[in-house]
Amino acid sequence: MSHQIWMNGDLVAHEDAKVGVLTHALHYGTSVFEGVRAYETPEGGSAVFRHQDHIDRLFRSAALYHMEIPYSKDEIRAATFETITASGLKSCYIRPLVFRGAGPMGLYPLDCPVEVIIAVWAWGAYLGEEGKVSGVRARVSSWRRISSDALIPTAKAGGQYLNSILAKIEADKAGYEEAILLDSNGYVCEGTGENLFLVKDGVVHTPGFANDILEGINRAAAIEILRDQGYEVIERDIARGELYRADEIFMTGTAAELTPIREVDDLTVGDGTRGPVTTEIQAIFEDALHGRSERYAHWLDRVPAAVS
Repeated sequence: MSHQIWMNGDLVAHEDAKVGVLTHALHYGTSVFEGVRAYETPEGGSAVFRHQDHIDRLFRSAALYHMEIPYSKDEIRAATFETITASGLKSCYIRPLVFRGAGPMGLYPLDCPVEVIIAVWAWGAYLGEEGKVSGVRARVSSWRRISSDALIPTAKAGGQYLNSILAKIEADKAGYEEAILLDSNGYVCEGTGENLFLVKDGVVHTPGFANDILEGINRAAAIEILRDQGYEVIERDIARGELYRADEIFMTGTAAELTPIREVDDLTVGDGTRGPVTTEIQAIFEDALHGRSERYAHWLDRVPAAVS
């Protein structure tokens, strides 16, 4: 974890970034957040991947839960750069968090102040570097993805992740690296923290917003790359049984980046190795992340060089 955290307008030492035990978000999950990554570039600096998209989604999530962020988008962007620079890290994971602080206790949150922190830390591949090459084992969870008539799946809200946590623990205890959640109608939705793509006969299929997915930013990047490479991408309802018939399955997410799935419910996906479509798109995606692609250079927000 970084030694300094940006908290409500200032960089403070990690040990001094504290909240009270009556913080509303601690009791009721009233927070929204982002998972963002910065990567070292070939020139030696750092760049944040699709930074503005993440900031925009943070503000949308906050608005959906009636939280007015007390800073502008430009101020959050500058604060992120400040935190990265203070950390000394070239590549890092970035966590902006907006939450309801201490105030009147109870379910009504609007009289509690809105607070903001930004933390950064070094974090490797979420499902392991080996997983990105060889794929991971997944199981379909017994827990269903939260429905849009219960909460707001398109918001990246803290309390909502209890849904993913239950599925993740269940998968881990059963010996799998990841879980796949179905939506309330029984169609394929997403992983615990990733969007899903299936490849069948050269066509790529992915669940859509009607399936209560999170509006994944790396998902959008993967779709753009796929279409640029000439692949047909269809957003539609996907039946559970199609997971077992897919030629390839891969996941996208800021933490997981682009990771193939080699097995679902103890059934081998394709020939059990990273498939050709996954391999092709993953290579282009990795180049885009690390600043090696001119075509997708506009996705990078370069961290200003520190002034000595």
